[in-house]
Amino acid sequence: MATQPAKKDPQVAHEVQKSIARNSMLIRTLPEQHVEPLLSQCQWRRYERGETLFLQDDDASAIHVVLDGWVKLFRMTPNGAEAVVSVFTRGESFGEAVALKGLPYPVSAQAVSAADVMHIPAKVFTSLMKEDPEICISILASTFAHLHSLVEQLEQLKAQTGAQRVAEFLLGLCPHETGSCDVTLPYDKVLIAGRLGMKPESLSRAFARLKTAGVTVKKNHAEISDIAQLRDYAESDPADSWSKS
Repeated sequence: MATQPAKKDPQVAHEVQKSIARNSMLIRTLPEQHVEPLLSQCQWRRYERGETLFLQDDDASAIHVVLDGWVKLFRMTPNGAEAVVSVFTRGESFGEAVALKGLPYPVSAQAVSAADVMHIPAKVFTSLMKEDPEICISILASTFAHLHSLVEQLEQLKAQTGAQRVAEFLLGLCPHETGSCDVTLPYDKVLIAGRLGMKPESLSRAFARLKTAGVTVKKNHAEISDIAQLRDYAESDPADSWSKS
């Protein structure tokens, strides 16, 4: 008789989630005495791929921390096209500013893979902020991280070729700094293209160009022969990249 896989202990799984939450930028900068009381009042949810967290113009009532998987933020343009604003993964938070101000969400959020998300009720966070102003530092740190990420995205769009942006994306998936690496693309290529400010056909051409940097893409896997070589490609002058293409 086949052996049935052991079921995960819900309590153990929840402790793992809490550990990830504690290491998120938003939570790890909190004064220690507030962490456990805050976590005890959070909502913990599992979302399946394609499931909606909230819609644009919904009232923002919570701050969200991704514990596992990937979540995208997007807006619908007047002509009905989807504009990807950002994609978040483990340990990253979003929705802080609008939740604390009590404003409507300017974007929609959707799980692009199975995802575990912790929701912090805004009223719980604002109550703690009034109790201990040091907590405001956590919000400032998180807001700065979002701003820094947006500046990096803008810099990539302005200063890098499409292939270089894809190279940076792949480097971000590598679990180590040197040697070879096989990575799984975390979500579909249409979303990757949108995240990098490209059209799907441009993404395909970028993958093809990265062969000269030692990258082979097969379906949803990318084989990187030399991480250092790929990093050199991503950081090289765009004029060099164009000549190599």
